This record gives sequence, C-alpha cells and structure tokens, in this order.
Amino acid sequence: MAVIEKLEHSKVAIKLEASREEFNKALMSAYNKNKKRFQVPGFRKGKVPYQLVVKYYGEGVLYEDAIDEIVNPAYSAAVKENELQVVSRPELDVETIDENGMKYTLTVTVKPEVKLGQYEGVEAPYMEREITDESVNNEIEAMRKRNSTLENVEDRAAQMGDTVVIDFEGFKDGVAFEGGKGENYSLKLGSNSFIPGFENQVAGHSIDEEFTVEVTFPEDYHSEDLKGAAATFNCKIHNIKEEKIPELDDEFVKDVSEFDTLDELKADIKKNQEESAKNEAKTAFMNAVVSVVADNAEVEIPDAMVENEVEAMADEQAQRMSQQGIALDMYLQYTGQSMEAFKEGLKPMAQMRVKGNLVIEAVAKELNIEASDEDYDNELAEMAKAYNMDVERIKEAMGEKNPYILETIVSRKTVEYLADKAVKTEPKDEEPAEEKTEE
Repeated sequence: MAVIEKLEHSKVAIKLEASREEFNKALMSAYNKNKKRFQVPGFRKGKVPYQLVVKYYGEGVLYEDAIDEIVNPAYSAAVKENELQVVSRPELDVETIDENGMKYTLTVTVKPEVKLGQYEGVEAPYMEREITDESVNNEIEAMRKRNSTLENVEDRAAQMGDTVVIDFEGFKDGVAFEGGKGENYSLKLGSNSFIPGFENQVAGHSIDEEFTVEVTFPEDYHSEDLKGAAATFNCKIHNIKEEKIPELDDEFVKDVSEFDTLDELKADIKKNQEESAKNEAKTAFMNAVVSVVADNAEVEIPDAMVENEVEAMADEQAQRMSQQGIALDMYLQYTGQSMEAFKEGLKPMAQMRVKGNLVIEAVAKELNIEASDEDYDNELAEMAKAYNMDVERIKEAMGEKNPYILETIVSRKTVEYLADKAVKTEPKDEEPAEEKTEE
C-alpha cells in the first residue's frame, strides 16, 4: 500500500515497501535474467547455481534488476490508484534492504493546483486586418513572379534583378581563405544572399569579364577570422539571365487559375484574403483571451513541465527547419549559438504555454467540458480529410478514444467557450516613449 506525501513545488513522495519474500522472488528473477553472464570455476557459463552466484559475486550484483522488478509495477499501480498526474521521471531512493524486505521512496513532480481568477467576460483586443486593392494586387504580382522565366542575356551587362553564373575566389590580405571560392555559382543580384556590397559590384559587368569586388565582412559574421575584415574577390561572369514576368492579362489568368478574367481572379483573391484575415483575427483574439485568463489565475509552474515544453518546442523548431532542408545543429553552429543558449531562449514562451495549458485544463474541469462521441468522430473525419485517408484507417491507427485527441478537443472547446464569453476591445495604440529632459 503506497503512502502519498505532498511536498513543496508540486512534488509528491510515494513511499512503498516490499516484503522479504517479494524481494527474494525478484532476486531470483534477476538471477534467471542474467545467469548466462556469471562464471564460477567448475561450472559452465550460465549453469552456476543461484547460491554460488550470491556467494562469489555478492547479492548486490542482482540488486539493480531486482529493484526494477519490484519498483516498476508498484509505481505504476500507485500512480493509477492515487490518480496522480505525473509530469516528470521518478527519482528513486532505496532506504533499506534487509531481512524485512525493501523500503523505498519515489519522488515525482505532478501537475500543480490551479487557482482560477476571472475567466468569463474578460476583455481582450480584437483587430481584423484590412484587405485592400493593394494587398490583392500584391498577391497577383507574386503569382506573376512565381510564373516568371529566366532568359539568357548576351547584349548587355548584368543588372540588379538578373541571375548570373559566376566564378569567385576571396582573399584576405592577399591570402585565399577557406570557404571563399565558388565555381559556376548561380546568384540572383539583389537577393542579399552574399556579403553586403558584393552583388551591387557584380552588376555592371558582362559575360567573360574578369573583375575585382572589394567588401568588408559584417562584425557579426559567423567566422571569427573574417569578422569585420576587408576582403577582395576575383570574379568572372559566365552567364546572365533576365527574369521575364508574364503580362497581366486574361490569358495569364487562364494559365494560372480556374478563372477566365482578371476581375474574377481578383474577386476570388479578395474573398480568400478576407477569410484568412478573419481566421487570423479569431486566432489572435483567442490567444489574447487565454493570456488574460492565465494572468488572472494563480499557479506555481514546475520546472519539469517547463523543461518538457522546451524540449517539445526545440523538436518542433528542428522539424520545421528540416522541412526547409536545414539542420538545427548546423543553424546553431552558423549563428554561433549553443544548444543550451537556444533552449534557454525558449523558456519564457515555454512557461507561457505551460501556464496557458494548465489554466485551460482547470477551466474545462470547472465547467465539466468534455469531448462527446460526435466530437470525436468529427475530429477523425477532419483528420481523414486533411491526410486524404479513409476515416476507418484513421480510427484504426488512433485506436479507441485516443487520449491525445480527446485532450485536443476539450482544449479547443474550452478556448472557444472563453472567447465566446469574452469582450472584444479596440487594440491599444502604443504610447510614445516620454522624452527625458535634462534639468
């Protein structure tokens, strides 16, 4: 029978005991698990009797596995029986192992108690982005650029906006430096992908022309040897390509959309932008409401929960970057940032997330908000639609009443409830900083 003792900072001590009979049984199990690795003169490997193993190696050689044999099921049962919401790995302290058995304590961090403040009728700013002719035209221009082509240019020098194929080699104090050489490198002039000033100096030169570019590396450049250093690049242009943007007419519209006229395309873009603006405003308002409700609540956030959230956020960032073909560790190396410093920078946002989630959970419990069978089925149907899968396959993959999905539904319903009860206010303009006057 577990004895539960509440400690400070949302920690709980689970005090447990095992009889000597139970411990001896665990020792025998540990022996059977490991007997193939024991060797005693006169016995084949794996055939050494239990008593001789204890005599030659000492009983302690079996303790680690025996303790696991006892602790793991007892811990799981205690957590379930006492409905503990554990958010950290247990810390084991074996107090005694003697003729009476084994006494031990498991210390864990659990979800903290939340003291809710006002959560209904809170005020939060609401602002919907205005959709203008300019925003519609910008989208159309983006469509034109996405459908642009590159055509070879031979009768003029390179201009900003052109894409050039060049050779280059960099020198510092007359000595070539590592990473400063490239051959047949494709560079769009004006993309600002090279050192400041480099691309502007390439413009104005022609195919097969050899020339020199002089630059100064930024003070925050990732290479210590080149920070703030003056450098010279010997360059040669092999090819110049000019971006050709299609004419904006009905033929272009037919090529890139389901519409026949420019007016129809503009109307559709405006409709989509308005819908997007409403969704953005709704999401921002919901986040603001949760922030206010969280500020009104009192809760001591355990370090373990923040650390878990930091790890989750770091994984999310790594996944997003990998989709763009960038490894997180390489990005950190390039920016001169350690993983520890990167994770430390995530802590403030992690704390906000954890507190918000705890408060949402507390409100849901207070209002008895639950996920109905219909809610669950609708969620699976949306997932099937998003992943273009049969809903039955989704159900099979997720299992019966997946707890993560249930939690997601309850959280969303709770936030929607809070937002529905909240009061929309005008966003506050930032007050200009007061000028200091010398006395």
